[in-house]
Amino acid sequence: MEIIVQGRNAEISDRFKDHVSDKLSKVEQFAPRAQRVEVEVTHEAHLAQPDVMEKVEITVVDKGPVIRAEASASDRGAALDLATTKLIERLRRVHDRKKDRRRRAPSERTPSELDIDLDALNAELKTEAKVEESVPSAPGQAVEQQLGDSPVIVRQKLHQAEPMSVDQALYEMELVGHPFFLFIDEATKQPCVVYHRHGWTYGVIRLDTQVAD
Repeated sequence: MEIIVQGRNAEISDRFKDHVSDKLSKVEQFAPRAQRVEVEVTHEAHLAQPDVMEKVEITVVDKGPVIRAEASASDRGAALDLATTKLIERLRRVHDRKKDRRRRAPSERTPSELDIDLDALNAELKTEAKVEESVPSAPGQAVEQQLGDSPVIVRQKLHQAEPMSVDQALYEMELVGHPFFLFIDEATKQPCVVYHRHGWTYGVIRLDTQVAD
């Protein structure tokens, strides 16, 4: 399993990289088929929270759903500890869910019923940009660009889309720790977004279109 450590506005020492490798050694216990783990360390200043200066984001790239965790603290070591704790807990949930699925009857769905045209999906979701900008072309690739002369930075990232149920989308949203999750509904073939509202309440937004089979 490859561990990649990168810095944004921060220099990463070899000693810290070794520390990251030691902290993430448990990942293979819960995700033995993980291809790589991406760790991004960002040094940022918060006017509202001057004691929060370091952010650590950890992403596990596996054949299954992407699992992600992030945390911020006054130093990167503490941020790494917090993010690793969140990540291991989410990996444990995935591991336990796989064990539960093995005890259940196999799904009646066939792979052919789940095939979609990703090019058609991208064409449906693509909107006309008002400014010239670079677009990510590979899954997982992120592109950042300044919006005109303003200080606004727009970050784009390309994700692979797979048909799934609303329940699965909510589950994967919790795994990456995001307040929303974009997916294709396997029943209606509609592009959808699930999002967290308040408490244990969630919402679903559907586009009035269908992805071609």
